[in-house]
Amino acid sequence: MSSPRHEQRRSLRSLVLSSDGWPWLLVPFIPLAVVLDLAGVSPVAIFFTSALGVVPTAALMGRATEELAARSGPGIGGLLNVTFGNAPELIIALFALEKGLHEVVKASLIGSVIGNILLVLGASMLVGGIGREQQTFSRAAASAQSSMLLLAGAALIMPAIFEMVEGKGLPKPGDERIVYDSTVEHLSLAVALVLLASYAAGLVFSLKTHRRLFNPPEAHDEDEGHAAWPVRRSVGALALAGVAVGVMSEILVGSISEAAESIGLTEFFVGAIVIAIVGNAAEHWVAVLVARKDKMDLAVNIAIGSSAQIALFVIPVLVLCSFVLGPNPLALVFNGFELGAFLIAVLIANHVTNEGESTWFEGVQLLAVYAVLALAFAFA
Repeated sequence: MSSPRHEQRRSLRSLVLSSDGWPWLLVPFIPLAVVLDLAGVSPVAIFFTSALGVVPTAALMGRATEELAARSGPGIGGLLNVTFGNAPELIIALFALEKGLHEVVKASLIGSVIGNILLVLGASMLVGGIGREQQTFSRAAASAQSSMLLLAGAALIMPAIFEMVEGKGLPKPGDERIVYDSTVEHLSLAVALVLLASYAAGLVFSLKTHRRLFNPPEAHDEDEGHAAWPVRRSVGALALAGVAVGVMSEILVGSISEAAESIGLTEFFVGAIVIAIVGNAAEHWVAVLVARKDKMDLAVNIAIGSSAQIALFVIPVLVLCSFVLGPNPLALVFNGFELGAFLIAVLIANHVTNEGESTWFEGVQLLAVYAVLALAFAFA
């Protein structure tokens, strides 16, 4: 008869060797990043080891939220997943904000939005659609979240328009520590408060007044009983992952500037593409995994819902924090590449969710658009 410890080791081994267990192979990069940072070695080595170290912590966060999601249906489950999945992104941004890297923060936030809509949703549709003629999801729920992105788009464009009307122009990719006047900073604060109020109204809409729209009874019943972790274990895993992500994020942010210069990439590209992908590793992995299991409602909720949460919650929170954290407040004035990419992603999100169904070829198209934007960012 096997001992409990033997069973635990066998369970861990099967998790690591399973198709969804590869992130755990990157766990050694967590202590390695700490050692390299303390030793003061090459910023490039520190950057890549800490970036790889974020992946297993985000995967642990994603696994714990997936277990909680299995108990609560696709709507609430998707909200839990994007909330904790965006935690690494928020933590990384707070450390960058404290160091005054505002343009890196804005690039990573826009990169997160377009990454979730184009990369995550595209990969989910591609992987989930392989071997299936089409997949379906709740058009009404997805459209509600896409509409929230349209609101965010209108709000985030206005400070930039204000700057252009005043004749000051937009920042250029690679600009560092731009100081804006108090008028646009206070306009950004007012816009942030409007976005937070809209996000709160959206929570009431999805979790209370229209709960059945986002959590159909049949979907909840279908997932019930599949959770392998008890709630206490899931919450403990979230806490542990949060601490680890915080440590990795501080090391990652501290090496951004020197590492980007050493490898010939701009801070803009690193923020918009590299950090956005690493910071959202949890959503990336879980969304594709559930799409493969033909749970497109949850996959779409994660991809579109995460983008909406970044735009309506994370960005406004960072604006508020910037008034007490860092050298000066964060102004919501994005450069032309960021605004163009954001608008393209939002329009695509509204288009692909309009029918309530998807195919693998739609996934290929979304990934192609993301590749085009990434190439433009690389040459910016």
